[in-house]
Amino acid sequence: MKLFDNHAHLDDEKFDEDREEIIEKIHSENVSFISAGYSLEGSKKAIELSKKYDFIYSTCGISPNDIPQIEEELWKMLEEIEILAKENSKVLAIGEIGLDYYWEKDEKMREIQRKAFVEQINMANRLGLPIVIHTRDAVMDTLEILKENNVENKGIFHCCPLNRELVKEGLKLGFYISFAGPVTFKNSKNANEIIEMVPNDKMLIETDSPYLSPEPLRGRRNDPRNVKYIAKKIADVKGVSEEVVARITYENARRIYKIK
Repeated sequence: MKLFDNHAHLDDEKFDEDREEIIEKIHSENVSFISAGYSLEGSKKAIELSKKYDFIYSTCGISPNDIPQIEEELWKMLEEIEILAKENSKVLAIGEIGLDYYWEKDEKMREIQRKAFVEQINMANRLGLPIVIHTRDAVMDTLEILKENNVENKGIFHCCPLNRELVKEGLKLGFYISFAGPVTFKNSKNANEIIEMVPNDKMLIETDSPYLSPEPLRGRRNDPRNVKYIAKKIADVKGVSEEVVARITYENARRIYKIK
């Protein structure tokens, strides 16, 4: 069974002691994955990993939680991000980008988040790439920006919040919905309903490693091998086999990221 983890952070310091060993184990279990950028430095590390291994791909971008306090620094970073994406063929999307009002309470910084989000949408359009969206406690502003700014190659709601309005409107806009560990959590009361809302051709799976380990591994370090638990949850809800979910989500990933 081939699986595709569409969002992981193997560059994270939690993997510093055994990164190569874990990557070999991931490969042995027939899992490909995207090493997702979130900052300038994180994007560089993600790209380096993808260049080293055939089954690893990358994204690059500045996440809302990694935006510098000084706006001029942000624009310099974004110039570098665009160069990185342009020069590296294994960069498959601009991301993760978006809005996060959970951590950021200052309205001035929230406005800079919005500016960065729009600029990286424009960047993705210039480069012919999809976007990977992080949104937390900012559903309405996220949707407003997506409706007001054409995203030519669409994209993915990564670790999509289990919010009916976000999923409904995101699907209308043509975006993919990526499910992560929270859909397996016992306290995710509407997980089944949200999974049923998403048609098979718009569904992706991810781990967001090393965070958000799925049941039955909550509390432990996560890695892309655990994407199988997300596939199992979706299979149970949709009444199909795990192999069917693995095949569908693998093909969806190939389609949105234009993997040959």
